[in-house]
Amino acid sequence: MPQTDVIIIGSGLAALTVAYHLRHKHVKIITKSSWSQSNSMLAQGGIAAAVANNDSWKNHFEDTIAAGCYHNNVKNVEYLVQEGPRELNEWIHRGVKFDCDTKGQLLLGKEGAHSHHRIIHAGGDATGKELTSFLFYQSKPYVQIVENEIAIDLIIEQNCCQGVNTKNNQGEINSYFASHVIIASGGCGAVYGQTSNTDVITGDGIAMAFRAGAELADMEFVQFHPTMLHINGKCVGLISEAVRGEGASLVTQNGEAFMHTIHHQGDLAPRDVVSRAIFDEMEKGNQVFLDISSINNFNSRFPTITALCKQYDINLASGKIPVSPGMHFLMGGIKTNENGETSIQHLFAVGEAACTGVHGANRLASNSLLEGLVFGKRIANYISSISAEVTHSRTTKNTAKQVNEKPKLPTKKQIQEIMSTYVGIQRSNTGLQLAIKWFEKYRDQISFQNINVKVFTINEIEVINMLTIGWIIATSAFKRTESRGGHYRIDYPERNDQNWQRKQVMITKSEMFVGV
Repeated sequence: MPQTDVIIIGSGLAALTVAYHLRHKHVKIITKSSWSQSNSMLAQGGIAAAVANNDSWKNHFEDTIAAGCYHNNVKNVEYLVQEGPRELNEWIHRGVKFDCDTKGQLLLGKEGAHSHHRIIHAGGDATGKELTSFLFYQSKPYVQIVENEIAIDLIIEQNCCQGVNTKNNQGEINSYFASHVIIASGGCGAVYGQTSNTDVITGDGIAMAFRAGAELADMEFVQFHPTMLHINGKCVGLISEAVRGEGASLVTQNGEAFMHTIHHQGDLAPRDVVSRAIFDEMEKGNQVFLDISSINNFNSRFPTITALCKQYDINLASGKIPVSPGMHFLMGGIKTNENGETSIQHLFAVGEAACTGVHGANRLASNSLLEGLVFGKRIANYISSISAEVTHSRTTKNTAKQVNEKPKLPTKKQIQEIMSTYVGIQRSNTGLQLAIKWFEKYRDQISFQNINVKVFTINEIEVINMLTIGWIIATSAFKRTESRGGHYRIDYPERNDQNWQRKQVMITKSEMFVGV
């Protein structure tokens, strides 16, 4: 198999950004489904950038740090918010059409925990789709794209990544070699039953990096989006935070608003705060709705949400949309430095699969697409600046644990039920121990750290990856004895800055430790 310059695993916004900026090199994108099936394509919210005259990168910085509960990597946040406006202007110059008023000025929205109107949209509530599609077609002539092929394991020799093994829908194993490998496979939404993520997001890239020996960090920090469309006990789609930014409020079935009594920013409080408030109301037996009656031209402002509501026979004329929280974003992931480098040489990570520290313990709304653009370009520039001459021994020896007899694996639904029940919005010592014990029944059989996954079907590999990620989130949550951002423990309900300020729970396949 010929060697390429760069292999990118994943096809979302972060992946395509790297590919675009490395289009002068031989780049191969490998994605487990089609290029269009990614969380980036589902992103209804916009891109946050301090472009207004009354705004500044310092304001955006402060909002990001505050929402992240002061767990953020300060230098990376500074880079994100300073580069953001420049990056947006560059994409406008390249032809991206963002929503503007009749005078051609960008329409700026406001979302939770933002102090200023700074959210830029495209296609109303289809920003992710518009931007990702634009990037795809800009990159397509220069990049080889392999679809419907799942990356199953990295090829590692002496802590150096040489490439990746994949499996296609026919069950065939392929090996691809490259000077640099970039994991841009997204988070792990499917580990939870109620999620805004597309169902292919099963944590594959992060689990694969873990098996390879890469360091993971902040895996306990899971963000639940407060407002997903809630039909018959199930979350069926996202209702963008921009709806509350336009004036919608959260109310119970009796029309009682409750967020103003919980946080000074009311309905636009940080996502972790709003999600827990809705969770508490539902625990009391209440239903929660978004009251959209104050929003004029809702249908034209939010065409994607309007179509979703019509699909489920929601009468928007009533002014009420039933909502509940669902898993949305993983703040943790594969630990990287500012250039996207992981603890394994020539292995990079970007986007939600990576933990750059920019989101801290709780991501600020509309910072994820921004992160993909800014850090995708940063990684591409860094790879362009270093020598492409990397000599690999091209070994494919496999020291992973062989499976003599296939173990009985749980279903995806069983994993989701354990995670939602014990490792969800609220956690406790007892619940986490139950979850860990359940996961370790399977770990003892198949070793999350060191297993030859080639002999399993694609569905079984996804289950193994979900088991791996679920166990890591649960054990990391058990280790962090405080509440901060997306990690809330009822037995440690307060933030403990003395012991945990900017301390990360990190894990490799050989150890778990707390570091800075």
